[in-house]
Amino acid sequence: MVVERKLHTVEDLEAFAALPENRDRRFELINGEMVEKVPTQEHGLLALKFGSRLLLFVEQNKLGRVGVEIRHQLPDDPHNALLPDISFYADVATPIVTRGAVPRLPDLVVEIKSPDDSYKAMHDKADYYLAHGVRMVVLLYPEKRLVEVRTPDDRQLLMDGDTFDGGDVLPGFTLAVSEMFNV
Repeated sequence: MVVERKLHTVEDLEAFAALPENRDRRFELINGEMVEKVPTQEHGLLALKFGSRLLLFVEQNKLGRVGVEIRHQLPDDPHNALLPDISFYADVATPIVTRGAVPRLPDLVVEIKSPDDSYKAMHDKADYYLAHGVRMVVLLYPEKRLVEVRTPDDRQLLMDGDTFDGGDVLPGFTLAVSEMFNV
C-alpha cells in the first residue's frame, strides 16, 4: 500500500498556525510540508550578532531595510512560505507589509543551521531562494564555524580567518567569520 503525503498550502498553514495551541509557535511551509522553527539560544545569539551588524551598516549607509523572521510567500507559489532568519531589502520604496506574508523575496537571506536542520534542507532552501530572485544567500553552520555564501553565479565557503564580503548586494559590508561565531 502506498501512502500519499498531503501537499499543504499556505491556507492550510495559516489555519494550523491560528489554532490556539499553535499561536506562540513559528512554522514554515517548505514544498508543501509544514515545518516548525525551534531556534536555540545559540541560534538567537548568532542571528542578533549578524543582524545587528548588518542593520547598523545598512542604516548608516541608507541601503534599505533589515528584518528577522519575516514570512515571505510568492503569490504564484501556494506551497512555500519561508521565514528567513535575517532578510535584507534594497528597495525601500515598497510599502511595509503589516499583515500576512511579504509577497516577494528579499535581496539577501541569512539562514542559521539549528541542530535539527539537515544540510540538505539548508541547501534546498538556498536553491529555492536563488531560483526566485534572491541575490545572495548566507548559510551559517555554527557547529563547524563555517559560512557558505551563495549567489546565482558562485558558492564560497568561509571559515575562521576569512571575512564575509557583501559584494554587489551590500557594497562595503564586511564581517569576520570569527566575529560572527563569537557569542
